[in-house]
Amino acid sequence: MASKQPFARRILIAFVLMTTLVSGLFSLSIVAVVHVLEEHLVSEELSRELDTVLHEDLKHGNRPRLDSSTRFFASNLPGYAIPEQYAGLSEGFNEVFDGDKAFYVYVQEINGNTYQLVQEQHEFEAREQALFNVVLAGFLLTVVGAWALGLIMARRVMAPVSRLAQQVRHRDQLHTLAPPLAPDYPDDEVGQLAAAFDSTLGQVRQSLERERLFTSDVSHELRTPLMVIATSCELLAEAALSPRERQQLERITRTCEEMRELVQTFLQLARSKANETAFVADSSLASIAAAQTERWEPMFNDKGLTFQHAQEGNDNGLYNATFLGTVMANLLRNALHYTEHGLVRLVLEEGGFRVEDSGTGIPQEQHEQIFQPFVRGPQARGEGLGLGLSLVKRICAKQGWSITVHSRAEGGTCFTVRFNPPANEIFTSP
Repeated sequence: MASKQPFARRILIAFVLMTTLVSGLFSLSIVAVVHVLEEHLVSEELSRELDTVLHEDLKHGNRPRLDSSTRFFASNLPGYAIPEQYAGLSEGFNEVFDGDKAFYVYVQEINGNTYQLVQEQHEFEAREQALFNVVLAGFLLTVVGAWALGLIMARRVMAPVSRLAQQVRHRDQLHTLAPPLAPDYPDDEVGQLAAAFDSTLGQVRQSLERERLFTSDVSHELRTPLMVIATSCELLAEAALSPRERQQLERITRTCEEMRELVQTFLQLARSKANETAFVADSSLASIAAAQTERWEPMFNDKGLTFQHAQEGNDNGLYNATFLGTVMANLLRNALHYTEHGLVRLVLEEGGFRVEDSGTGIPQEQHEQIFQPFVRGPQARGEGLGLGLSLVKRICAKQGWSITVHSRAEGGTCFTVRFNPPANEIFTSP
């Protein structure tokens, strides 16, 4: 699993760990060398002193000439009996601890007799402890110095990356011809990253430009025939028509209006937030709901369904009529297609609305999938392509709204749109 630590922190940790490892090994090596030298030098010194005692002092009947910190013991000499705590030691160098005191014991076997020299090592231990304290202090200072130096180096190493991230984050790169970033950096890994970003950004700009031109051309080309159809419908409405002919004319007029709204919706979705005129919020939730009720209520009545327009809270916000009308219309259209009997309710709330129906419902496992393009439920009706709810999701994402869906306990489905969702709320289904 990849680490989620900041890259600068990982550099700092790696630097400190490497320094700690090297410094620790070096300190342990010093301690080990001190112990080896201690044993070797003390053994040579005590061996010479023991030889002097055996071959010079005792041989001529003299007492051992030793300093106050050194004592002589022998297994065959009554006056120099070996103490119990030193008995059984192996030949050669030994180190014995008696409480807080420490002693060097050098043992030599000659003709079955054991001879020992015991020397206090308090002074040497004090010096040795001082040396170890210096080594430990050096180790700790090295680690602290490594942390400080690593922090400085990590910041210097990450400075170009942070600067590149700031440039990418704060420039409106997609909609303005900002200068390329790569010339500001050397030909290293960061420079290659900046060059890759410039290359990718160029491709994205080209794609966006093609989409902008496409939407502009399509909207222009579609508006003209739609205007011709609408004008022709107005002229035909003034003529004497049979009830069936007038019904078909009303259907054509209604479909033409829906196409005009869709063209306007797609055109606004293709525009950027920089074009504020495309996102004018000048309509209330109540006025948009009233217009949709006037439009859809006759169709619900023709199908034998009960349509209810209820208000459970006052909403004082202003919204883009095209976007909010398209969201509401798509949800009502779905309710009309998938409800065969019962009722459909459009309920206004403070900060949102919901559309409830008593239709066939949507299985729980498909609540997420129905917002994907070209996805239709197993009980799909009509000739739709499964783009309605996908369009609703795109509009909600564009406006910062949220949409949720859940099955009603009494049957059917409820879609809820919230205009001010929590920051962590996304398109979910309870």
